Amino acid sequence: MKDLTLIYNARLVDKNIDVKNGAVLISGSKIAGFPSKETVKQMLSDDNVSKFNADGAVLMPGFIDMHAHFRDPGLTQKEDIVTGSMAAAAGGYTTCVLMPNTSPVVSSLEMALKNNQKAAEAGYCNVIQSVSITKDFDGKTVSHLDELNSKSVPVITEDGKEVASSAVMLDAMKKAAAKKIIVGCHCEDPSLAAAAKPFRQKALELLKSGKPTAAEKKEAAANLKQANVLLKLAEDTATLRNIELAKEAGCHLHLCHVSTKTCLDAVRRAKKDGMNITCEVTPHHLGLSGEKIPEIFNVVNPPLRSEEDRLACVQALSDGTADVIATDHAPHTMEDKKNGSPGFSGLETSFALSYTTMVKNGSMKLKQLSELMSARPADILGLKNKGLLEEDYTADLVLVDVDAQYTVHGEEFASKGKFTPLENKKLSGVIKATFVNGRIVFQD
Repeated sequence: MKDLTLIYNARLVDKNIDVKNGAVLISGSKIAGFPSKETVKQMLSDDNVSKFNADGAVLMPGFIDMHAHFRDPGLTQKEDIVTGSMAAAAGGYTTCVLMPNTSPVVSSLEMALKNNQKAAEAGYCNVIQSVSITKDFDGKTVSHLDELNSKSVPVITEDGKEVASSAVMLDAMKKAAAKKIIVGCHCEDPSLAAAAKPFRQKALELLKSGKPTAAEKKEAAANLKQANVLLKLAEDTATLRNIELAKEAGCHLHLCHVSTKTCLDAVRRAKKDGMNITCEVTPHHLGLSGEKIPEIFNVVNPPLRSEEDRLACVQALSDGTADVIATDHAPHTMEDKKNGSPGFSGLETSFALSYTTMVKNGSMKLKQLSELMSARPADILGLKNKGLLEEDYTADLVLVDVDAQYTVHGEEFASKGKFTPLENKKLSGVIKATFVNGRIVFQD
């Protein structure tokens, strides 16, 4: 026997199974089987087999993130392919779909494949680089989509902004439908987003000193509430538009970081009507609301919403309206955050926040969380032999101690982006090890 690894004394969990005292045999980059207790005893004395004692922790399929920003090329002071991949591994993620809002914008097959290759050479995480809906985010040119194919680029998206022209979006959606490429939509009406911007800027000015008075905090919060009202309308109206356009185009519409009850209700209706639509919810929209001080000061797009919206996100994931949990990992330098850049690092806290919010609090079983973080995204992206604990599936795996708690400290992140709204919060679910293609790429 050669190139064999035995992971034993593990609780095996995917969307279909939850088995205690299990074992997995890895051969090269594949799952070779699930040895019986008797076979495990024999293998433990075989010097040709590498052994990994899970110590009773949960072994699951590696997580698949449909929405992450690695900032490469051009914005590598925030993150790059290597550090983003290391952050993914530390968070149990074995595949990440990267957004194209880099500098320059990823608007070609060549650029996408280059990033995929960079990640492959780093070896910490598989990467699928998406391509922009309009060339260089110009809002009008979609001819570059003609060179794409769904195998190399399964997703196009304008994430970070919206395609303002409905005619341009419809044209792009029709091209995507013909090629069976997913259209990922950052639903945000540009005019309403622009109207919200002065309120955010005023709030940031009030908070910029780092030591605002109680009166300044109150005024800043009032401005952010005004901004958030407009940004809720921006998401709701753009979502309804994009659903109607996608119906006409016949494309697969994937709604990014859905955060309002109105939008989730629209998705629920569209699915009932038989539309080819999927959507994602982020861990921070699951676990945090943003109506009060200090949570309202955590600037992100879409904003942290009301408690009603947060509970709607929990319900949508529980009942199948929402398909996946996606991080929207958006790292920034601390200086950028002080200046109001929206977003924060999420890969390394995603499982723990989702587990603490959804499983520990009784909203779902661990099997369903595995489906949301592994099996379903693999299915949507057409990734064969990923997302389940099955023989001949790729050995992309994560080992988690679901009983262990830890306190979040951004300075400990592998990501360059150290800001997190979860600073000093206690969460359950510690990533103990991550395997990509059968190799250990992270170990706690």
